[in-house]
Amino acid sequence: MKYYASEIDKYAIKITQKNHPNTIQLGDIQKIKGKDLPRIDLFMGGSPCQGFSFAGKHLNFKDPRSILLFEYVRLIEECKPKYFLLENVKMKQEFQDIISEKLGVKPILINSNLLSAQNRKRLYWTNIPGLEQPEDKEIYLKNILQDLPDCPIGIRIREKSKCIRVGGRSSPFGSKQEWDSPFQRITKTGKLKIGIEKAACLTGGAHSGGNHSDMDIIHTPIATRRYSVVECERLQTLPDNYTEGVSNSQRYRALGNGWTVEVIKHILSNLPEGFLEDEDLNIFSPFDGISCGQQAIKELLPCTDEKD
Repeated sequence: MKYYASEIDKYAIKITQKNHPNTIQLGDIQKIKGKDLPRIDLFMGGSPCQGFSFAGKHLNFKDPRSILLFEYVRLIEECKPKYFLLENVKMKQEFQDIISEKLGVKPILINSNLLSAQNRKRLYWTNIPGLEQPEDKEIYLKNILQDLPDCPIGIRIREKSKCIRVGGRSSPFGSKQEWDSPFQRITKTGKLKIGIEKAACLTGGAHSGGNHSDMDIIHTPIATRRYSVVECERLQTLPDNYTEGVSNSQRYRALGNGWTVEVIKHILSNLPEGFLEDEDLNIFSPFDGISCGQQAIKELLPCTDEKD
């Protein structure tokens, strides 16, 4: 099997090459021509989603990142792969329909919370047959959290009494934050939400050592803190320390931009028997990021041996 990747983020590439050293990096997707690639059997990627996201500015196809989707479509038309997979965020129906028309298939909406401890609703367009919703594995925050004290990733709390403070000028959290734990969430108005057992969706924003403006704050018996990097890897169902080797800020950013590996495994498991085991298989991944798709394939195969 040969795995070709298009990625321009040097930190994402470093993470990929550490975990999958045989990856063939091709650079900027806008400079890649289908005629220069070998036969492509599986074409999979997630184009930049910020312009489509309900959490963004709703620029949609006016956002220069979103129009990269058409590079994905162009290369599909040039490469004519047997199977393809495109992932993107939940978006307005009118823009979803444009993508569906370009690809000739309608998407399936899958929430990662069925296979992980993270709420992450994503649309998947694919011509892989027989795709249905995965069964709920009933994985919760309590299953993935580490027993850590106040974690040095943007927040430190000295006294337990401070953990109930929300909002106010002296609050270390800011008035727009929610507190999230395996047991409860408290909003800035003091409203208690019972039974919160899944993390909110990870995003690509990262600053102050992972202190995302939209990352959950968790309250545990021994700490009030953000998620650790390893916990974020677990939320994306990646192996512990998969992103090790770059700064924590870059690790958080890469994980927020990544795929939930177990979801991709579920989708690819519908490929014909033996398809992924073909030694002559060629896979191309535009917008490869940290190669979560390749990790999914690795875990689906009975045995893999990657060498430099």
